[in-house]
Amino acid sequence: MSFAQLSLKGRALRLLSGREHSRLELERKLKNFEEEPGELARVLDELQAKGFISEARVIESIVHRRAAKLGTARIKQELQGKGLDPEAVSAALAGLKATEQVRAQEVWRKKFGEPAEDAQAAAKQMRFLAARGFGGDVIRKVVGQTSDD
Repeated sequence: MSFAQLSLKGRALRLLSGREHSRLELERKLKNFEEEPGELARVLDELQAKGFISEARVIESIVHRRAAKLGTARIKQELQGKGLDPEAVSAALAGLKATEQVRAQEVWRKKFGEPAEDAQAAAKQMRFLAARGFGGDVIRKVVGQTSDD
């Protein structure tokens, strides 16, 4: 059976079988397939009641997948874009802030491996880490620490 022939519930389950989705994501992806008003809300309510849709699992999944490569600011932006509860997002990010410098150091080491030779190279390294969502103070410590070694 192709994706076009699936019921709304089948489509939602197929999406959820690939990865965790927030309710808002499922609403965005499935709204064009809703045949009668309110059908999508009923299906999502049922899936949420049965535990197929869970904000906690979505947050945990994203943090687990992205923490090794991205800074706290970028992960926060991604979580907020999925329409998750701001308090749950803040609680999840609290633990990431403690490890941000270590994670930034590892990302920097994998990409560059050696200290910058001049100010232009250091600026390039700083821009790279900033694009990954690491904070300015952490970036200065990581790039400054490596150039002092």
